[in-house]
Amino acid sequence: MAEYFDAEHARDVAALEASFKARTEWPTWLLIAAVYGGWAATIGLLHSHVISLAGATPLFVLLCTWHMSVQHELLHGHPTRLAWLNKCLGYAPLAIWFPYTLYRDTHLEHHRDEALTLPGLDPESNYVPAGRWQRWPAWRRALWQARKRFVGRMIVGPPMSAAAVLGAAWHALRNRDRRYAPMWIAHAISVAALLYLLDAWAGVPWWYYLLAVTWPALSLATIRSLYEHRAAPEPKARIVINEAGFLMRLLFLNNNYHLVHHDLPALPWYCLPRAWRLRREAYAHKCGHFVIRGGYGELLRRFAWRATDAVVHPFDAANEVRDACVDPDETRIAA
Repeated sequence: MAEYFDAEHARDVAALEASFKARTEWPTWLLIAAVYGGWAATIGLLHSHVISLAGATPLFVLLCTWHMSVQHELLHGHPTRLAWLNKCLGYAPLAIWFPYTLYRDTHLEHHRDEALTLPGLDPESNYVPAGRWQRWPAWRRALWQARKRFVGRMIVGPPMSAAAVLGAAWHALRNRDRRYAPMWIAHAISVAALLYLLDAWAGVPWWYYLLAVTWPALSLATIRSLYEHRAAPEPKARIVINEAGFLMRLLFLNNNYHLVHHDLPALPWYCLPRAWRLRREAYAHKCGHFVIRGGYGELLRRFAWRATDAVVHPFDAANEVRDACVDPDETRIAA
């Protein structure tokens, strides 16, 4: 549900939504064409031996990362209001590991702001309950501590997220929970077809695409969520505003203005910067000045080897309740 500061703000947002750009959604349609067209063009260039596999790899990585950002836009109701059509537009598993349907369901659950950061309730939480942390072996603690650092997150984030999603699927299967079984079967077929196409048409081995393309793409995607949320008493103070540069804003489709996105989740990506500029000071106050002025470069400088904050959730009352909930490693999906 949209949240406005006042009636004037509501009118400003309504004007953005009524613009020709927002009504036609042409930027999102163009974006979808660019991502799929770029991916197909890269395959064509490989097939024609215009570029080498080494030369195509960074293109694949960027396009897969961009595709994940497109999927985020699609699940929020753009460019159409037809959920089934948006699903079709984002279904291709270019980044392999996360089925669109699972990402959609868990991410929409994440948008309950009152539950943000709470392990067991927020499926994208970066925290664990104190009781569970004390029971964990040293190697598991080390992985979670590494994921709180910029460099460590890029290294261990992708395998941890993939393992969590696959582990949750296996856990559900063992417990005879077959709600997502058709989704996983369809996803597996789609992945097999994609990897076969890459190998047969472009000469890209399946293992190379998994290791040299999808892992780096997931690593790049984890930069955005490194310090996207923090533990704070007020729900809106848990959500960051990151004043990133143009290229990173384009790659992440302005999701760096994350508080604006949480307040106005139906607002399309190309309207978020304007919405931020219209109420810059009000938004900064609303998030408790949780604003990264220097963009992702500042995050790299500050947190390359230093943790953004603690792994254990700092709210004692929350930890007592959440420790009885589902293991965060079984609900986590790449954010």
